[in-house]
Amino acid sequence: MGEPEENGPLSRLVGTFFAGIWLVFLSDAFTEAWQQRQNLRGDTGLILLVLFVALYLLHFTHLRAAVWGIRGSVAARWYVTRIGLLYWATLALLAVSTTVAIGQRGAATWVFLAVSGLWTFRVRIGWVIGGLLVGVYEFLTFHVDGWSHDASISMSMVLAMAAVTGGMIASQRQRALAEAREENARLAIQDERNRMARDVHDILGHSLTVITVKAELASRLMDVSPERARAEIADLERLARDALADVRQAVSGFREMSLPAELARARSSLAAAGIEADLPTAADAVPSHLRELCAWTLREGVTNVIRHSGATSCRVTLDERGITIADNGAGPQPGTPGTGLVGLKERAEGAGARLVTRPVPPHGFELSVTASPDPRPAEPDSHERVGA
Repeated sequence: MGEPEENGPLSRLVGTFFAGIWLVFLSDAFTEAWQQRQNLRGDTGLILLVLFVALYLLHFTHLRAAVWGIRGSVAARWYVTRIGLLYWATLALLAVSTTVAIGQRGAATWVFLAVSGLWTFRVRIGWVIGGLLVGVYEFLTFHVDGWSHDASISMSMVLAMAAVTGGMIASQRQRALAEAREENARLAIQDERNRMARDVHDILGHSLTVITVKAELASRLMDVSPERARAEIADLERLARDALADVRQAVSGFREMSLPAELARARSSLAAAGIEADLPTAADAVPSHLRELCAWTLREGVTNVIRHSGATSCRVTLDERGITIADNGAGPQPGTPGTGLVGLKERAEGAGARLVTRPVPPHGFELSVTASPDPRPAEPDSHERVGA
């Protein structure tokens, strides 16, 4: 039998139905009590059986989470509440009273008592209790007058506990698998959000920095050289359109960085900021699997040089291990690293590389992203570690 995963009224009703359908095995006990209804013991047995059935179903409904792993119920996985213990203790009292009232056939309630112990206590404890019930029943069949040795109830207890245990474990694993899938989906969404935020920051941070520099240059040239000012303003329009297209591509997930294009962009941006640029003319030295990472590093590094360093020169070096960007400025201010460096560190780690920043005496700063020569990423020296 199966239990719906939803925790609504309909699923509760269906679950209770499938739990109650097995109570048909109490029919012999009801028949025995009905045949003795002319005396007090028979009437008492009928009342006790009805109470036992009602409390068993209520107990099952209360501890559905322990049975089926359904979230949102009062019980945690494999554990119970105080009221659950009270339910089981009352069931035990009713089962014993029913057996006293109508005799050996009343011991059929012990099967359901043993099964309910599996979801009332931890499974191991439930099996110990079930084993004790089997032992007590077998003892009584040999020592109580009027009782005959009948292994059917003992076998029913063992088989019922085995079946319920298997169902509980399968349901718990199914729930754990569903929760793991939900968690993986949530992490995938979170990773995509982080990627989008990182790409948008890197794209806009660089583009807006260059736009600001060119706008200041155009403003200064407006009176001195109107033609050059108009050229800078036209370049501003182009940069704005390119930035908008880059953001759209990044949001769509199709953004691919080109290292040669970033070299050309960095050369233009540094020149507009009045910073002397020493850049390689080709990107052939960089392996293909590192080129996109180096392109992002070049964009972030040049943006920081223009925005924060106050440098007058910038040198970029490319080789088979990665990229190094050095300037003669002051470097970033002490404190929490910016979002750009944090995002760049994540990109580097994702590509199996490491990000290292360090001051270059007497005046200067160097940023490098390099792939480790061995499969395990090398740890940077203590004076070179980055908080990003």
